[in-house]
Amino acid sequence: MAAHTPEDAPAPLPYGTPDTPRLAVRGEARLEVDPEIARVFVTVTARGTDRNAALTDLTRRNDEALTLIKSYGDAIEKLETGAFSIHPQLTYNGRNERIRAYHGSVTLTAALNDFTALGELTTRLADLELTRVAGPWWALRPDSPAHRAARTQAVREAVQRAREYAEALGARLDAIVELADLGAENALPPTPPVMAGYAPAPPDPGAAPAPAPALDLQPQRQTVYANVNARFTMTRPAL
Repeated sequence: MAAHTPEDAPAPLPYGTPDTPRLAVRGEARLEVDPEIARVFVTVTARGTDRNAALTDLTRRNDEALTLIKSYGDAIEKLETGAFSIHPQLTYNGRNERIRAYHGSVTLTAALNDFTALGELTTRLADLELTRVAGPWWALRPDSPAHRAARTQAVREAVQRAREYAEALGARLDAIVELADLGAENALPPTPPVMAGYAPAPPDPGAAPAPAPALDLQPQRQTVYANVNARFTMTRPAL
């Protein structure tokens, strides 16, 4: 008698058999958790009729913003410089073109993990000369435990749902044959920014400006999603 090879074995039925039915369910989880970081976007600008003067002003304002942000120490989890630009503003007089002024800007991104300092830093940045502040954007870290908690809850729900279906048929779960992650976490759109705008110049350049009051910023809770598809085998139903 010839020996049977794995190629000779019958392919498993995709929907199981009467003695070993398959059961497909989806497990879902939705958690609301506190944010872990807040991102603030800062844009410093400069404008002048002389290119070198505009660059000098832009460099000074960029240094002022960086120094202020770094002064908050460990509250700043990450500080990055984004886009830098300087370009001429042209004016047309008949067929001739001439440069009217130069515009420059530098964008900074600061991520904070201490929300008690966030309101004060935001208003102090907005109080700088020709500085625009946007944010905060609340977020979780990519390795946040909240993601694992949501995935674990989704799997447990899938098992519980499958067990309830099996018990309704007078059967019980036997084994799991497939578990598929749908990758549906954090499907919400980003939070709209709070615009702090440009700060007006102080009325008296010779006098020390009064400190800007700190904004009372309330952290926005984050929603974490997880979805899984699971397939089980169960014992023969008692129909």
